Amino acid sequence: MAETMVKTRWVYAFGGGAADGDASMKNLLGGKGANLAEMSSLGLPVPPGFTITTEACTHYYANGRSYPAELEAQVATGLAKVEELTGKSFGDAANPLLVSVRSGARASMPGMMDTVLNLGLNDATVDGLAKLSGDRRFAFDSYRRFIQMYSNVVLGLDHHMFEEILDDHKDRLDVHVDTGLTAENWEAVVADYKQAVEQELGEPFPQDPKAQLWGAIGAVFASWMNDRAKFYRRMHDIPESWGTAVNVQSMVFGNMGDGSATGVAFTRNPSTGDNRLYGEFLINAQGEDVVAGIRTPQPLTKVAREEMGETNPSMEEALPEVFAQFKEVVGTLEKHYRDMQDIEFTVEQGRLYMLQTRNGKRTAKAALKVAVDLANEGLITKEEAVMRVEPASLDQLLHPTIDPASPRDVIATGLPASPGAATGKVVFTAEEAEKLGGSGEAVILVREETSPEDIRGMDAARGIVTARGGMTSHAAVVARGMGRPCVSGAGEIHIDARAGEFRARGKTIRAYDIVTIDGSTGEVLQGAVKMIEPELSGDFGALMGWADQVRRLKVRANAETALDASTARQFGAEGIGLCRTEHMFFDPARIAAVREMILADDVAGRKAALAKILPMQRADFVELFKIMEGLPVTIRLLDPPLHEFLPHTEEDVQSVAEATGLDPAKLLRRAQEMHEVNPMLGHRGCRLGVSYPEIYEMQVRAIMEAACEVAAEGRPAPIPEIMHPLVAKGEEMKFLRDLTDRTAKAVIAEQKREIDYKVGTMVELPRAAIRAGDLAENAEFFSFGTNDLTQTTFGISRDDSGRFLNAYIEKGIFEKDPFVSLDQDGVGDLIRIAAERGRAVRPDVKLGICGEHGGDPASIDFCEKVGLDYVSCSPYRVPIARLAAAQAAIGEREKDR
Repeated sequence: MAETMVKTRWVYAFGGGAADGDASMKNLLGGKGANLAEMSSLGLPVPPGFTITTEACTHYYANGRSYPAELEAQVATGLAKVEELTGKSFGDAANPLLVSVRSGARASMPGMMDTVLNLGLNDATVDGLAKLSGDRRFAFDSYRRFIQMYSNVVLGLDHHMFEEILDDHKDRLDVHVDTGLTAENWEAVVADYKQAVEQELGEPFPQDPKAQLWGAIGAVFASWMNDRAKFYRRMHDIPESWGTAVNVQSMVFGNMGDGSATGVAFTRNPSTGDNRLYGEFLINAQGEDVVAGIRTPQPLTKVAREEMGETNPSMEEALPEVFAQFKEVVGTLEKHYRDMQDIEFTVEQGRLYMLQTRNGKRTAKAALKVAVDLANEGLITKEEAVMRVEPASLDQLLHPTIDPASPRDVIATGLPASPGAATGKVVFTAEEAEKLGGSGEAVILVREETSPEDIRGMDAARGIVTARGGMTSHAAVVARGMGRPCVSGAGEIHIDARAGEFRARGKTIRAYDIVTIDGSTGEVLQGAVKMIEPELSGDFGALMGWADQVRRLKVRANAETALDASTARQFGAEGIGLCRTEHMFFDPARIAAVREMILADDVAGRKAALAKILPMQRADFVELFKIMEGLPVTIRLLDPPLHEFLPHTEEDVQSVAEATGLDPAKLLRRAQEMHEVNPMLGHRGCRLGVSYPEIYEMQVRAIMEAACEVAAEGRPAPIPEIMHPLVAKGEEMKFLRDLTDRTAKAVIAEQKREIDYKVGTMVELPRAAIRAGDLAENAEFFSFGTNDLTQTTFGISRDDSGRFLNAYIEKGIFEKDPFVSLDQDGVGDLIRIAAERGRAVRPDVKLGICGEHGGDPASIDFCEKVGLDYVSCSPYRVPIARLAAAQAAIGEREKDR
C-alpha cells in the first residue's frame, strides 16, 4: 500500500538560472540532461526545458512500450514551467512555444538516436511565429524543416523524398542554395511536403502540438533500439539496460537572419589536442545544418580561417561581441568540468544560447595530449590523467602513418577530420564496405556525406572520405571515435555512385581502384603509399610512465618470434607470458624432422628425429632470451595434436612425400590413424608429454641449454618458466614436474652452470581450476589459458561460435562475446577458485593470464580484483594492458577509501 503512495519522479526541469538536477546525475538524466542542468545552475544562457529520465525509457521497454502512469502529468507540469520562463504558450497560435526533442544517453552516442526540432509548428502557429519574428521566410523555413524531420523520425518516411521535392523547387527557380529561397518559395515547399505526407500515409500531417510532442518522445525512446544504436552500443560496450533520457527544450533559432547563427565548438583540438578553440559555425542556420554536412561551415576563429585559406568570415570576425562572450563561457566550462568540452550553441539575433556541453570525443593522440597538458596545467592530477585515456583507444597510435619521404600523388584535398592513414579499394556504399571489409579486404568508403545508417560500413572500412561536411560532421565525429582516418569536405571530388566512380583534378577513380588517405593532412592520394611505424614518445611516454608508477599488475607479451619479442619490448613488456613452441615446429625448415618424428615406429626413431629438432629449438630460445634480457619467459611445451603436422589429402601427402623423401603410404596411414573426432579434447597438451615423454624432454633440454648459452656470454641470466598445457590432475603434474626437473638438472650438471627456472601449468580445464590445490603441490605458477578455459567452461568452440554468438548478444543472453571479454561470473569464478586453492597449498604460487583476454581492459580489471600477478597479451596490446592495469589499480584503491 505504501508503495503505491510514493510517486516516482520521471521529469526534471532546468532553466532560468536553476535546475532540479546536476552533472552528477548522468545515469538518471543522461549526459545531455545532466549537463544542461549543470549549465543552468552555473547561470549560463541555457534555453529552459525538462528531461524525461532514463528510468522512464527502461520502464517503457519493460512494460510493452508503455509510459509510466504519472509521466503525462509530469510532462505537462514541465511544459508549464517552460511556458512560464519563456512567456510563450505551447500550441498558442498568437505566441507559440516551440521545442526541440532530443535523445541523451549517459554515454555519448553521436548521431545514433533521433532528434526533432521546431516541434509545435502547424498551419496556425507558423503564422504566429511569422508575425512575432517579423520574418515570414524564417517561419516557413522552420516549418519545412520540422515537417521533414518529424516525418522521417516519427512517421518513418524517407528523408530523400523531401530532398527531391526541395531540389525540384530549387531547379525550377534556378536557385542553388537554400538561403536563396523566399518566404513564398518556402510556403510552396511546405504545401508540397504536406501533400507528399498525406499521399504516403493516407492522412494529413499531424497538427496537434501535444500529439506531435508525444510522437517525438516515443520516437526517441524507440530509437534506443534502432539498428545503428544497437551496433554502436556493441562497438563501445554500452549496456542496453542503460536506456536514454529525452530532453525537451524551448527552441532558439539560428536561422533568423544574418545576426543569428549556430555552431559546434571544442575547447581544444579533438584531433591533435592543441590548446586552442576549435570548431565551426553557420550564419542563418539550424544546428542540424552543421553536423549533417548539408552546408560546409565556417571556422570560429580568424586564425583558423587564415590557416584553412577560407574567405568567408569567421565567427570572431562576423559576430565579434557574441564571440567574445562565447569564448568566456567555453573557458568557464572547461575549468568547471576540468576536461575538454564539446559544445553546441546558437545565436538568436545577437544573443548567445548554450545548447549542450559534454566531454569531447577525441582521437587517442588528442586524448593523450589533453590529459598530459591538463595535468601539467594543474587542472587534474597525474592519476586523473591516467584515468582520462581509454586504454583501447591507444590502438590508434600503434599503427603505421604515411612515410613523409614518400611521393604523394594528391588527387583531392579536404579537411583533416580524423588522423592516421589507410590504403584500400574505393567503394561507394556502406553495404559494399561491410561486405568486402568483412571478408578481409582493405576498403576506403567514399561518400557525398555519411549518415548514421552507414555505421556498419564505416566500421568495416579502413578509412572514410566525404565530399561534403565539416570537421564536426557525422563522418568526422564517428571516424574519430572509431580510430579510422577520415577526410571530410573534399569538395573537388565529384561522385557518380551509379557509374561507380569519382572524378577529381581531371582524374577518374573507379570502384576498387586503390587510394590512400591521410586523415592528418586531409589528402586523398592515388595508389598505395609507403607507411612508417609510429614512435611512442612525448605525451605517450609521459602518460605511460605515470601509469607504470601506479599499476600493480605486471604486463607480459605472447611472443614466439624475434620480431614479436622485440615489438613487445619496445611497447614496454616485462617478459613473455606465452611462447607457443608449436609455432616453431611449423617452420618449413623443420617440419620434415617433425613429421619424421611422428612417423617413427619406436622411441629410438622418435629420439633420432627429435635430435634434429633440438638445435633449432635451442636457437629459437637463445634469440628470445637475448631479446628479453633477464626478464621471465614462459614457454609452453608442445600443445596441439600431432596429426596437425601431417598432410591429410592424398594430393598433399604426395606433395610432402616428394619434398621430404618420406613414404607417402606411411604418411597417409599415420594421418588416418591419428584422426580424432574431437581433437580439441583429444591427444594434445600434456597428454603428449605423458605418451611421448621424449618430446617434452627434448624441449626442456633445448630451453635449459639455451639459457646456459646466453648466461655463458655474460648476458643477464634468463628466467625460463616451463609450462605444461592442459593438465587436469595432480598426478599428471607430478609426472611432468619430475620429467622437467630430471632433464633440467642433467643439463645444469653438463653445463656446470646454475640456472633458476620454474615449472608450472596452464589452467584451461574446469577440473584443473577446481583441483588447483593438487596441481600447486608441483606447480610453481599457474597461467590461465582463458581461450580454452572459456571453451571448456561453456562447451562452445571458439572457431564455430561466430555462427550463433551474435544471436545470443542481440537477444540479451550474452552482454559481450565471452571470447573477447572474460565471462567474470562463470570462467571468472573458476579463476577465483584456482587462485584461492592454489595459494592455500603454495602461498607464493605465481598467477597470470595469457589468453586473448590479457589485452582486454575489462578482463584486466577483473585480474586486478582477483589479485593475479601479471597479464600477457599480443605485443601491440601491451600499452593498452599497461594503461588498463593502472586504471584498475586506481579503481581498486578508490574503492578502499
